[in-house]
Amino acid sequence: MHPRLPARTTPVEPQFIGEPNFTTAADGIPATTPAPRSLRSRTAPIPASGASPLPTAIGTEGMFVPTGYEPGYAYPLLVWLPDASRGRFDLGRTMSRVSLRNHVAVQPLRADDANADREALVWRAIDNVRDRVSINPRRIFLIGQGSGGTEAFRIACRHATAFAGVISIGGSFPLREGLFGRLEEVRRLPMLLCCHREAPAEVVGPTDSTLRLFHAAGAMLAMRIYPGRNDLSKTILADVNRWLMDEICGSSVSRPTPCGS
Repeated sequence: MHPRLPARTTPVEPQFIGEPNFTTAADGIPATTPAPRSLRSRTAPIPASGASPLPTAIGTEGMFVPTGYEPGYAYPLLVWLPDASRGRFDLGRTMSRVSLRNHVAVQPLRADDANADREALVWRAIDNVRDRVSINPRRIFLIGQGSGGTEAFRIACRHATAFAGVISIGGSFPLREGLFGRLEEVRRLPMLLCCHREAPAEVVGPTDSTLRLFHAAGAMLAMRIYPGRNDLSKTILADVNRWLMDEICGSSVSRPTPCGS
């Protein structure tokens, strides 16, 4: 039976834990890297609904807890990988455009240098969030913006069974890195690529090659192209939420699709 979001009976303000400001709606690692502790079934200590903001989870830039948090419900977890070349990523504001109620979200620590093990930072963030709130280990999604989206593709394809899906917003799929080595696992991994028409050539240019690769491999990729220039616009993030809910509730299955507007 596919999980469905419970009815919300206790309104609680969304909580953002971390440095970035929160605005409500009203206002390359080897494929043999060990799987994270998060994938093991366990019971984590969780806060009561309506509790005051939690301390920042260790090993994260910040964490978002949805409105009406219910300790008895295992929430989907969105792991956000921002574009390393841009300024501070506002997780709270971004999640207010995705959904205030449906998901827990976390931003792993930024890598200090290019040689840092970003994949290990992702596992650490997932583990630490699961120590704080109730998470469904079968509903963990990677989402990245720009270079973070490309990195999300890398990590998810190397550990396809660890994630329920992967989304890249404005980050191209790394075509020349042999990420389909575990093809049977990758074929079962839903993927979404979003970008805008005026995105840099390195993002828009490879779209045809990306679609051909996924079609030949029988892998699942939905691709959507939008007007405008803002990767994190309300329109794009609302579509991200719809795609996530389709995957979570099982109302549709992603298929390789032609590039659409």
